[in-house]
Order: sequence, then C-alpha cells, then structure tokens
Amino acid sequence: MSSPSPPILPISNPQPTTTTTSSQPPIATPAFRAFINHISDSVRNGLSQRRPWAELADRSAFSKPESFSEAALRVRKNYSYFRVNYLSVIGLILAFSLLSHPLSLLLLLGLLSSWLFLYLFRPSDQPLVLFGRTFSDRETLGLLIVFSVVVVFLTSVGSVLISALMVGLAIVFAHGAFRVPEDLFLDDQEPAAATGFLSFLGGAASNAAAAAAPAVVAARV
Repeated sequence: MSSPSPPILPISNPQPTTTTTSSQPPIATPAFRAFINHISDSVRNGLSQRRPWAELADRSAFSKPESFSEAALRVRKNYSYFRVNYLSVIGLILAFSLLSHPLSLLLLLGLLSSWLFLYLFRPSDQPLVLFGRTFSDRETLGLLIVFSVVVVFLTSVGSVLISALMVGLAIVFAHGAFRVPEDLFLDDQEPAAATGFLSFLGGAASNAAAAAAPAVVAARV
C-alpha cells in the first residue's frame, strides 16, 4: 500500500514593500541652498565695492559745513561714494546691538527661521501640523504675521533694532555732513544715488529671491 504523498504547501514570493508616499525633507533643500548661496554671493560682491577705510577716516578732509544746504549736499555726495561703507557701519552696529541683547537675537532668529522653514521653503503637499491640528497655507501665513507683530512690537526686538538704526544713521549723517567731498571722484557715482539708501541690501535680497524662485515654485507644486 503506497503512503499518501505529503501535502504541497503553497509558496508565496514575498514582494518588497513599497511606500506610496516618498519622504520629503521639511524644507525644499535645493531652493533654500540656492537662496543662501545667492545672498552670500550678492553680499560678497557688494562688499568688494567698498572704498578704503583710510579714505573714509581721513582727518584732513573734515570741516564744519557753513549751512544746512551745504551739509545736505555733502551727505548726498558722500553717500554716493561711501555707500557700501556706510551700510557696513550700520550692519555692524545692528550686529553689536543684537549680540549685546541675546534674548532679542534669539527672538529675531526664531522669527526668521519660522518664515523660512514653516512657509517660504515648506513643500505645499506637507501641511503644517501643530498640536494635532492641520493648518492651511493661509492660516500659516496669518499665524506668522501675528507672531511677527508680537515679536517686533511687544518684545525688546523692535526697540533694539530701531535704536541701532537711529545710532547708525546718526553716525552716517554726521560723517557725511563733515566730510568734504571735493577730493572724491563722483562722476560715475551720481546715478547710483537715485536708487535709495538701502539699494545695496535690497538688490542683494531681490536677486537672491529671483534666483531661488524657480526652485521654490517647483517644490511647492
């Protein structure tokens, strides 16, 4: 009598598990990297155009202006020539003021980081989730605006920034009013004065934003 054959067990080939959603970084890394690179390049190119500091502090070129109109003319001409130097002085005063107030510096860095990581470079297919609640882009923008108002106007950040700007502008205008610009070559500098006092910083930020815009749009689509 033949023994019964053993049962045939079904063999299943395990299929590799695939995830339907690919994990994405919390921010659009290429766009953020392009933004930082263009900011640093623009600032580096701008600083390369600064005038010699010895020429800025030449004691023999200082004299008291005879009238307010002459002082205003000196400020305009000196700004056209020492624009990058003046902006560097204001930036150093701002940095020193923030470093002397660590709490204000931390609040300002937190505010800037919130705008960068929670709105500007956050992929659109990853909504913001806080405390178990999902926020849309419009709600996220509203929260960031409220947070900005609270940080700037209800903390020491606003007073520190305004005080530093007032000190920096006072130093710049005092130097521009007492520095005699007759020895400066201003022929090719006059058109640049019409772009505004913060044209250097504004141009750097706008160029960086324009360069990073395609990557940001691609990440948020």
